[in-house]
Amino acid sequence: MDGLIRKIVIGKNPKDAMAYWVGMVVNKDNNSKVSAIIFDERSFETKNRSRYFIYLQEKDGSQVLWKAIDEMPCIVEFDLNF
Repeated sequence: MDGLIRKIVIGKNPKDAMAYWVGMVVNKDNNSKVSAIIFDERSFETKNRSRYFIYLQEKDGSQVLWKAIDEMPCIVEFDLNF
């Protein structure tokens, strides 16, 4: 499922929730952007816990894990390529 999630909205009420999407600039100083949002299938299979990882792409091209969202109400929007 890597790369299929385009956007995630975190929180009980979408109007008050935080949203992250692929391509979102999170640090204007070094141009860090959200590069991937990944559902942690291993955590779901072994512990029955929903977890999402949000990765950033740095200016030098490297990717780093920025956030882990554990057991939070989420709305997930998938990237549909038709």
